[in-house]
Order: sequence, then C-alpha cells, then structure tokens
Amino acid sequence: MTVRRTRRWRGIVAVALFVGGVGVVAARPLVLLLGVVGAAFAAYPHLTATPEVRLDIERRFGDDSPDDGDDVVVTVRVQNTGDSTLTDLRIVDGVPPMLTVSDGSPRHAAVLRPGKTTEFEYTVGAARGRHRFEPATVVARDVAGTREVETTVDTETELACTGTVPEVPLRQQTEQQSGRVITDEGGSGIEFHQTREYRHGDPMSRIDWKRHAKTGELTTIEFREERTASVVLLVDATADAYRARRADEQNAVAHSLAGAEQMLTALSNTRNFVGLAGIGREFAWLAPGTGPEHGDAASTLLATSPTFSTIPPSESERESGSGKNGENEEWDVQSQHAELQRRLGSNAQVVLLTPLTSPDVLTMALGLEANGTRVTVVSPDVTNEETVGGRLAATERENRMRTLRESRIPVVDWNPETDRLGTELLRAQEGVA
Repeated sequence: MTVRRTRRWRGIVAVALFVGGVGVVAARPLVLLLGVVGAAFAAYPHLTATPEVRLDIERRFGDDSPDDGDDVVVTVRVQNTGDSTLTDLRIVDGVPPMLTVSDGSPRHAAVLRPGKTTEFEYTVGAARGRHRFEPATVVARDVAGTREVETTVDTETELACTGTVPEVPLRQQTEQQSGRVITDEGGSGIEFHQTREYRHGDPMSRIDWKRHAKTGELTTIEFREERTASVVLLVDATADAYRARRADEQNAVAHSLAGAEQMLTALSNTRNFVGLAGIGREFAWLAPGTGPEHGDAASTLLATSPTFSTIPPSESERESGSGKNGENEEWDVQSQHAELQRRLGSNAQVVLLTPLTSPDVLTMALGLEANGTRVTVVSPDVTNEETVGGRLAATERENRMRTLRESRIPVVDWNPETDRLGTELLRAQEGVA
C-alpha cells in the first residue's frame, strides 16, 4: 500500500497570502475577506483523513469454457468492507497480458459507502491457454483530493480456453484390465487379430463357423485385446520452460498446462487411470485414478499448485531455489525426477509436456525410458528464428528431439501458434508403438 499527497491544492497558500496582502495595503475589506477564504481552503486539506481501503473483489465470466477467439464478458464486483466511505475510488482490473479487451473498459470509478458494492463489466477475446488474472489496482482519494492511497486487491481467477483433444497417443505398456489401449496380443477384444487352430476349451462363440461350413476345419478367431493404461501427465514448469516466442505471447508453461487439461479431459472419458505431476517450484503429484472426483482433484491441483503457475519466476525465486549442493530441492530437476520415479507404478507411462529448453529435462526423459517407464513427449514450440539467440534455441530443441527419437521415444512437435493440439496428437497416433 502506498500513501502519497497530490498537488491538487498547490499554490493556493501563495495566492491567499497575496490577495490578503493586497487587501491590507489597499484597505479593501472585501479583498482581505477573499484572502481569508483562500487561507481556509488551503487549511482544509490538512483536516481530512487518509482513506481507509478495505475491499473484496469478485470476477465472473459469461462463458467459463470459451473456444479460441470467442468473446467473453468479464463482470467485476467490488465491495467496501471497511468502515468509511470512499468518496473517490478508481479501479483498474488486472487483465492477463495475453487477453485483449474488445469492448468496454477494465477501468471504473465510483463512490462506495461501507458495505456497498459497485459492479462493472468488459469483454475480452479468448485465446488458447490458461490465463490467470492479476490483482486489480485500486486508487482512493480523500474528500479534498490531496491524499491518495494506492493498493491492490486480488482473488484467484483463471480463464481457461483449452479446446478438445479427441485421443491421446498411448504406448503399449498396460495393465491386465479391459480398457481403451489396443495391444498386439490376441484375446477377446473387438478388432480382428488372427485365426488359429482350435484348442480344447476355446469358447464356442469364437469358432469360425463359416470356415467350418466350407472346409470342415475348426478354427478360433482372435481379436486385438484392449487393456487399461495407467498414464501420468507430467508438466515441465522448470525455470527454463518459461520461455515465450515474443514478449506479448504466452510462455511454454501456459501452453503445456492448456495441453495437459485437454488430455486430462480426453483420458478421463476412457477407462484409463490418469495421474498428474509437475516439476518446477516444487514437486506436484496426483496418483493415477479414475472417476469424477479424481477429475475434480486433478483440476484443483492444476489451478492451485504453485508449480503450475503461468507467471515466470522472479530472479530471487531462481536464486533461492537453485538447488546447489542439495541445499534446496526447489527447481532441482534431479531430486524431483527421483521422487517421480519412486512414485510411478511398474505399469505407468508418462506423457511429458515440455518445450525442451533444458538439458536436465531431456536427461530425465531418457532416464525414465531407460528404467522401463514408457515416455511420450509433447513439445510446444516457442522458439523464434528472427534473432540469433532464437535460431540457436531452435537448433538446440531440434537436437534434443532427435536424441529422443533415436532412443525410440515418440515426440509430438506442436506449434501452438498455428496448430491445434488435437490435430497433432492424431497425426502422432499413427507412429506410437
């Protein structure tokens, strides 16, 4: 909170003294009276109190799940929870930097008595990703306008524009339960696999009776089995992952979180067990599970965990969480990788969402695969080849993707600026093994 004086009454004292002096010298009572009035006005601001600002803020959206490009009405409701009237209150809402105001204004002014509320609305254009609103800036002036208090008021508000993913490319590491992952093993599935010679005890319903009628041979039809997968969506939110193509665009962590939410929805509609994990400010974890309650728990973790913040770390955060010499495990990929490996089940596979900006994350992916955990990488491309540094980053990313593919780890190369994630995942589905 900042308290400062304005210059609204600047010069009034000098004018009052000048007018009063003229009235005395010229023996003009009326002019002298004007000087006295001016002096009273000059003294008045010193008699007013500094405004006491205590506010609550609430935001509501006209559409909680908009599509890319949709207009979303944002309604802001502010309540005065203090004991004094705010005679000159000005509010500027904290619109996320990646959202553009298309109608109305996020600025508002009001006179607000104790316990009363004021409300205003404006419209933003939705853009793909998860957008967290910043604190609203509030300026309150006293009655005279000579003192003003500047502060912020906040409530956690996030607008998600994630779209849909029709299918997630999963690899063939599954549990022995009926599910949605197709295997190369024959059994009682729904897709034809092969026919084989009849064996004693085979179900009568799987005998190829048409072939028996033509040739007299008894053969058994086998189908491709479908089994349940245990999948962990892992988001790379390390310090290096907060990279954006341009300063006014979303960073890679925001894209990864949007992708994770889309895949979480797609996998939750199957019988697969789905978990959520994140590496970054701290290790975030939700064990694989199913059902509506589990889906709610995953959405809550995405919205509340500091690991999944879309705001880049400050320099002090980077320094305090360096993780050197084991003093602090925050931002330490190696220790968080070890914790992830400890929690993963023997049949779990990992879908890693990462911009591949860090060699430590590449090493982690290779280590998981080497230890028997199947890994699929979904990589949002936020490189920019307009600068020398951008071209270098693009080359490093290409080299890391090549290293992963040489290790038989599928990589989905996703450009969030031009491509929908669902389309890229469908393309990748053909090559997942």
